[in-house]
Amino acid sequence: MPAPLVRPQDLAWLGFFGALAAFGPSRDPVVLAALAALCAVQVLEPRVGAVPSVLLKLALCYPLLYFGGGLGSSFYLVLFLPVISAATHFGLPGTAVATLAACGVYLSFLSLLESRGQYVPRDQVGELVLRVLFLPVVGFLTNQLAQENRAETRKLAAANESLKNAEADVRRADRLAALGQLTAGLAHELRNPLATMRSSSEMLARLVASENEVAREMAANIREEVDRTGSLITRFLDFARPRSLQLERGDISSMLDRAVERFQKSGATVSVFKNYSPDVPPLQFDGAMMEQVILNLVTNATQASPADGVVTVKTQRADDGVWISVIDRGSGIDPKNLESIFNPFFTTKAEGVGLGLAVVSKIVEEHGGEISVDSTLGEGSVFLIRLPMEGS
Repeated sequence: MPAPLVRPQDLAWLGFFGALAAFGPSRDPVVLAALAALCAVQVLEPRVGAVPSVLLKLALCYPLLYFGGGLGSSFYLVLFLPVISAATHFGLPGTAVATLAACGVYLSFLSLLESRGQYVPRDQVGELVLRVLFLPVVGFLTNQLAQENRAETRKLAAANESLKNAEADVRRADRLAALGQLTAGLAHELRNPLATMRSSSEMLARLVASENEVAREMAANIREEVDRTGSLITRFLDFARPRSLQLERGDISSMLDRAVERFQKSGATVSVFKNYSPDVPPLQFDGAMMEQVILNLVTNATQASPADGVVTVKTQRADDGVWISVIDRGSGIDPKNLESIFNPFFTTKAEGVGLGLAVVSKIVEEHGGEISVDSTLGEGSVFLIRLPMEGS
């Protein structure tokens, strides 16, 4: 939205300088011209810039005071304008420089008194000192107020950003809830026809002649695609449906052994090295779900590692819980993807659906734990799970 050509404060400034011209102590043409120029600089300050505006105001104050009565002129009040502008836009050093310059402009008229053989009466010295003292006081107080306003503005901006993030999280949660309801309904409707298709493919494979390799191959393809589709539906359900944790006190190392054994039965060529800390105490956790977490992480680490690579599964006790690390020396994760890898449906794999790590993160969070990743592109990744101690 474009800024208005005339702001309410511009009209106020026009009225203020018009009153100075009408009721000021001098009608000198130079005074009126200086007032008009000061009014223009004040109104155009947002377009001119703070530094040129302060310098122009200081320069215009001199002829205004010179032709408007010098030290005793009521126009000395316009010296507050460059001081207030500097205090509003600059820090304390900039405010101090502008204030000293304004004091210098005003006190420079003392030399004119001496050159003309004039002097400041004794009873007016206090007035002169007060006029000079008011400039730094007003500058300092204005600068403090401006700094507080800027701090409040930053806090408000941060609060607005947090609110936007919270609204985005709510919208995301609503979309995921709708997806969960849709997935649960579709899964029930799809599994029955998939089971029929799989049994039909198996029957077809048994009935066709052994020499009909094309038919047998097509039946095998049907069975494989049905199994893949069923696995995909299961992954959707794992993420979408509510879980009921079956918490039991158990040994973390035994759970890790079972997960590694399941992985090794898949026939992977990557080796798994176990590095368990002996002081890890038993914890309350759902054994089946945590096995699935470790299996997914080890499988991902294997896919990122070379064929003869090694994946390390490590445990360590900490003050606030137990740490489980899955470490690989594979391809690593692109830094731009690190914040998104636990989001649902984010994947860099051509045939992936992006639910594996989302499910892992959800299971860990349901245990009251945390999961994080530290990765260097080309050097490998470390997935770190923290499970809390009982009662923490």
